[in-house]
Amino acid sequence: MKKTLFLLAAFVWSALLAHAAEPPLNEGALPAGQFVNPIAEGADPWVVRDPKLGRYLWCLSEGNRAIAIHAGRRLTALGPKTIVWSAPETGPVSREIWAPELHFLDGRWHIYFAASDGRNENHRSYVLRSETPNPLGKYELHGPLATGDGADGRSPNVWAIDMTPLELDGKRYAIWSGWDAPGTDRQFLYIAPMKSATELAGPRVRLCSNDDFPWEFTENDGKGRGLNEGPQVVQNAGRTFVLFSCGASWLPTYRLGRLELTGRDPLDPSAWTKHKKPVFTGNVTTYGVGHSCIVETLRGSAWWHVFHAKRDRRPGWRRGIFAQPMHFSEDGAPILGQPVAPGRPLDLPYPEKSTVKFLSLNTRLRSVSDRHPFSYYGHHQFIKWRANGVHLGIAPDRPINAYRSGEKLALDGSVSVDLIAEVSIDFLGNAQARDAGILFRTTGLSVGYDAHRGYFAGVIPKTGLVILGKTNGRAWKEIARAKASIDSSQSQRLRVEAKGETIVVLLNGRKMIEASDSDYSTGTVGLRVVDTHAVFSDFKFAANPNVILPLPAK
Repeated sequence: MKKTLFLLAAFVWSALLAHAAEPPLNEGALPAGQFVNPIAEGADPWVVRDPKLGRYLWCLSEGNRAIAIHAGRRLTALGPKTIVWSAPETGPVSREIWAPELHFLDGRWHIYFAASDGRNENHRSYVLRSETPNPLGKYELHGPLATGDGADGRSPNVWAIDMTPLELDGKRYAIWSGWDAPGTDRQFLYIAPMKSATELAGPRVRLCSNDDFPWEFTENDGKGRGLNEGPQVVQNAGRTFVLFSCGASWLPTYRLGRLELTGRDPLDPSAWTKHKKPVFTGNVTTYGVGHSCIVETLRGSAWWHVFHAKRDRRPGWRRGIFAQPMHFSEDGAPILGQPVAPGRPLDLPYPEKSTVKFLSLNTRLRSVSDRHPFSYYGHHQFIKWRANGVHLGIAPDRPINAYRSGEKLALDGSVSVDLIAEVSIDFLGNAQARDAGILFRTTGLSVGYDAHRGYFAGVIPKTGLVILGKTNGRAWKEIARAKASIDSSQSQRLRVEAKGETIVVLLNGRKMIEASDSDYSTGTVGLRVVDTHAVFSDFKFAANPNVILPLPAK
């Protein structure tokens, strides 16, 4: 009985803490110079600055079967996506494409990643080398890299993931997470010299033990086993650090540790010192944090920490990507602080403040076909661009850590207070479909069902309704509803007219709702679905009743 009461009290206290740490409900629009997390879905995020163009390059696994690079000037949204390499249907590099990293070395772009034939024990490290200096062009595959103990590194070759390069004193090394022997499933950090950007030059050296401290174990208080992975090199003020992930990536206790090169030779394990405490750990709102990336802003005025965090406390790998500012101590050590809570407003990096656009009557927009200037908020496998329009909420053929989140596609920038927006929605004959419709006067978009501040007008075939409501970033509140005859086999034309506090919603030319609400008067426009698959086409909007600007679909 005492044990039951204790567990109940612990649960209640944890819930109270979580509630206290959540951002307060705020009915107002998010200021133009702020954003909220999570900024995207995904794991093992990697982002670098393009040395030749003023943009960020995000490199991510695409459904574990390909590698995508997103390019854009925003650090708080992934930007347009280009698939730069797809795995073959069969073979040793055909499945489980994990943790790609993009690096500009020797005048070419290189993507280090792990792959297998579908069996985890066969994971090896590979590298793609760009055929030209264009990071979005074609790549040539090299590998697997020699990550074994033999003199040639291949006697035998051993399980390896999360490879990253280290450049120091004119020499180059590779650091990765590997098994200590074939089939052991015991992960340590290893280092080896590099002969070139696509080839290792010698046998590996284990950097450190994986169980020096209890917080490195897969379970709390030194239970389970030690596990080190996801090494990331950080160099500052003449010091060299390696941030690494430890514990169980599938549990909320995943966290970051830190090594520092305190000796001269990086191939000597005694030259590395492990920090006695974790340097980044979860809290009641943001947990399972790991696989960090440190990037400098485009103007070079600040440093940001990009990482993934779990979406729920159950064991598993459903994750979202977070971005938050960090800094260095006076003596040069990275200070990461505490993980920011989902929905908590943060100031945008400086370069983004100057690129937020106000879209008015005279603005001529680019076609939707290049996915710009739109940002997507949802699992990357739930959106497809096809000839008949944008598919939101489409079920993936091979789901990878999939989760629904009220998938949203929104125009970057702000739109005039008074606006008209309309779109054609095809429910593909699904009479049981749920919400699909238009976002407007919305700000603070992120990954999550109600993770935006603004209005939504939608059509629901399942219940025969047209609805109008608003969200404050976490919760939905209905404003009005109307019964409608919805033929799911026919495309539905949804239209919203907002002028001052008056909002009118029309379906197929017929007025369904007229309501008044004053909570939101600024923001952008976009599209949204709730647990359904819908195809959007012929999306148009205007900041004036007399003009509609077409946004043709691909």
